[in-house]
Amino acid sequence: MSVPQGVKWLLIANTAVFVAYYLAMIVGWGALFSPFRLVPEQTVEGLRVWQPLTYLFLHDPFGFSHILLNMLSLYMFGKTLEETWGTERFLRFYFICGVGAGLCVIVAGYLTNTEAIATIGASGAIFGLLLAFGMLFPDATVLYSFLFPIKAKYLVMIIGAITFLSSLKVNSGVSHIAHLGGMLVAFLLLRTAQGKAAMNRRGPSRPSLKRQLEQAWADYKLRRARKKFQVYMSKQNRKDGPYVN
Repeated sequence: MSVPQGVKWLLIANTAVFVAYYLAMIVGWGALFSPFRLVPEQTVEGLRVWQPLTYLFLHDPFGFSHILLNMLSLYMFGKTLEETWGTERFLRFYFICGVGAGLCVIVAGYLTNTEAIATIGASGAIFGLLLAFGMLFPDATVLYSFLFPIKAKYLVMIIGAITFLSSLKVNSGVSHIAHLGGMLVAFLLLRTAQGKAAMNRRGPSRPSLKRQLEQAWADYKLRRARKKFQVYMSKQNRKDGPYVN
């Protein structure tokens, strides 16, 4: 089972950081990772401008389901998107969605007086991938909650509605603003001229077996004709000696 390079290294990086964060918490060194969480007031007032990027690699060290769901979603949707777009375009889209989601969290934090609350996790970027997959492959069948088959376009609608309604709750413990922010950034990216072109672009399709056999036969006939022509020209140019048959 092949995994594209971009998705593979994101999986490795997130898992490695998760394990390191977990071990650090066990031995009492968890504070080492605190500067890399996204805390709006620290990002803006403390000038920790790296936080909208680094928070994407941190997951709850004592909540295994957090990273598990994110990484499964990354593989499920990211694999197809990377194969369609290529690694560079995929990674650019992933990080723009993630950082954009982080900026939405910062703005929302100041608007709701929650600028001191930390946010961690790759969900903003993952929700961006979900929206992109639903827009590019609306009729593809995916597993809702990894159990129930449903078309991608309906999955996006359902997840979007649930996330929006959940964002109205206060102190839910989940950054629904990051989820909505990732989807919003992804939507805006795909509505640009470049994004529309990407939506209409598919990865290179593999020719059918019939087409491969037809091409092989055509190549054989071309080589045979070229060889006969070379033999003919050799006979015409030869003055002495045996003919080549």
